[in-house]
Amino acid sequence: MGKNWLATRWGVIGVGVLIGVMAPLLQYWGNPGNMGVCVACFERDISGALGFHRASVVQYMRPEIIGFVLGSLMAAYLFREYRSRVGSAPIARFVLGVFAMIGALVFLGCPWRAALRLAGGDGNAILGLAGLSFGIWVGTLFLKSGYNLGRVQKTHASVGWLLPLTMLGFLALMLIFPKVPGEAQSGVLFYSQTGPGSMYAPLAVSLAAGLLIGFAAQRSRFCTMGAVRDLILFRQTHLFGGFVALVVFAFITNLVLGQFHPGFADQPVAHTLHLWNFAGMTLAGLAFALAGGCPGRQLFLAGEGDGDAAVFVMGMIVGAGVAHNFGLASSPAGLGPYGAAAVIVGMAVCLFIGFTMRQTGR
Repeated sequence: MGKNWLATRWGVIGVGVLIGVMAPLLQYWGNPGNMGVCVACFERDISGALGFHRASVVQYMRPEIIGFVLGSLMAAYLFREYRSRVGSAPIARFVLGVFAMIGALVFLGCPWRAALRLAGGDGNAILGLAGLSFGIWVGTLFLKSGYNLGRVQKTHASVGWLLPLTMLGFLALMLIFPKVPGEAQSGVLFYSQTGPGSMYAPLAVSLAAGLLIGFAAQRSRFCTMGAVRDLILFRQTHLFGGFVALVVFAFITNLVLGQFHPGFADQPVAHTLHLWNFAGMTLAGLAFALAGGCPGRQLFLAGEGDGDAAVFVMGMIVGAGVAHNFGLASSPAGLGPYGAAAVIVGMAVCLFIGFTMRQTGR
């Protein structure tokens, strides 16, 4: 169907511009501060909406996540790139998803939100991005030493459809059980009355933005983890240009909208514990590298039929429940009571996976 312009260097930059503009606009239209788009935070909110955790301030069925998967699915089918496939080691991918979420919630954001926090003036994001880069660097050492979770193979088309169908089910639940003012639960879904979960752009706007970003990102192969990995491993800047464009245009859009507030203290949904901002994202970055993609990329891959990515996504949603039920997640007040221990355990688990799943020759 002709050349895929979005997969070129300028196409990837264009998708970074799109996300960089859309995210602050979504914040302006109602999403939480410096959280116009955050894959980890939004999957955490979905986990809460389903009742997987009891943190009442972060419970909302985020339409953006649904849109990411369905937008990718539409792009994959339209351009004949849908391929239902699976690899191996599903339990490893699931566990990596769990600990990727735990690390992200210690920092309070995924790679996208780290970039958006920086573009909004939050200095704490510098530590998060440094930790993310360090974690990915450690992951590249495993990749260079033969780390591999197994060969991908074609499978039943229905396998690739399971996560998109799940997302359609989530959308149906939102429509059947909409938020009732003053009520914490509507039918089977939970809704925050205060806190970040109570802040959201209109459903149609959020879903449309998610579909647009999902469609464009699937075509461009946009991935923040891949951008840093390729820069470290191959000195390639193809994907990194998109990441830089995201930050630059989010910064410009925040300036225009009056949403740029520089500093470290009193930033929205953030804390100033620099060591744990760094360590949390180190854990997340390592888990992303070992799993083969950042949380956004995993959603886009799942939309085009990748069953391995779907397992990772489900691991992150379950990981959010674990993080909040067991006091692992941070809050603006600081680290959760068991957050430090969770990061240490998570690093040990990721290193165990990295060291034991290498192919060192025949």
